[in-house]
Amino acid sequence: MTSLQLRPMRFLFACLLFLTGLGQSIAQTKPATLTNGATTLLTSDSVKLFVQVSGKGTPCVFVHGGPGAGSYSFEKLGGNQLEDQLRMVYFDQRGSGRSASSARKDYSMARMVQDLEELRQHLGLEKWVVMAHSFGGTIATAYATQHPERVQALVLVNGVLNPTASLESMLQYGTSLLPTAAQPNPALPLMQRFGMLMGALQQQKLAYQLQYSADSLATRASRVSRAVPANQDFAAQVFSGRLPDYGQDYVPASAQLTMPTLVIVGQDDRTTGATPQTFRFPKQQVVVLPGKHNSFLEQPARFKQAVVSFVQKLPRKS
Repeated sequence: MTSLQLRPMRFLFACLLFLTGLGQSIAQTKPATLTNGATTLLTSDSVKLFVQVSGKGTPCVFVHGGPGAGSYSFEKLGGNQLEDQLRMVYFDQRGSGRSASSARKDYSMARMVQDLEELRQHLGLEKWVVMAHSFGGTIATAYATQHPERVQALVLVNGVLNPTASLESMLQYGTSLLPTAAQPNPALPLMQRFGMLMGALQQQKLAYQLQYSADSLATRASRVSRAVPANQDFAAQVFSGRLPDYGQDYVPASAQLTMPTLVIVGQDDRTTGATPQTFRFPKQQVVVLPGKHNSFLEQPARFKQAVVSFVQKLPRKS
């Protein structure tokens, strides 16, 4: 995704927020005991991140998508199903959800990866399972590439590894939902067409179909997300075009990551721009579930079964 493609982003930002449904401070010097509850992590560059630890079992950090969606919706609509088997670590990325913004506007991929690693150190964990949804797949894969020795396993839920392919897929599918007269001019730039597409889909009450199999599921997700504050700074920075590293294709990197990986794919998901054949992790297990972009919401029992079964078969840590 080039800077040129990302420039007209204000309208797109509002559209994607619609789709996603949208303590105490402890310094980094002394690792905390992994106990359940809410706390605040103060990063090395003095940004306060909201953290919630819940459940019991194998530690598993959740990397939310959006960009900027926050972790609350997944916690309440999917993660809570796993807490009898996994110690879930939910955190909101800087400039997202309940976390603070970066005063320096540092939202680079390198900084996001560093935040994850500082969180692991803060919690005193040698390794953890890294689970990501949607756009969070890019951050999780970048983290696993930088710190493979710290990742016991990867779980990608409707994961995006190529943001440009994701946008193109949504544009193609969304356009097919509209009558010919309402479709954007194919000669227009990608992002302009996408903004026009989202406006037309919302006008005709069809926007939910990009990510949900039913309007009731979109309404439920939106209602849950509105229960907590929503910091939009990270998303605004991504969509401004000033962060070109978020347009990188991470599919090639997946071929070099040898930790066990579970890939959960929605059978009719047109958001990720990926198919079951896209992913190249050497030790991957791919599970295809009926539905679209939120498998944990559309297929809760099968989602839990896939994740728990995968985690229970992981090699014991030495």
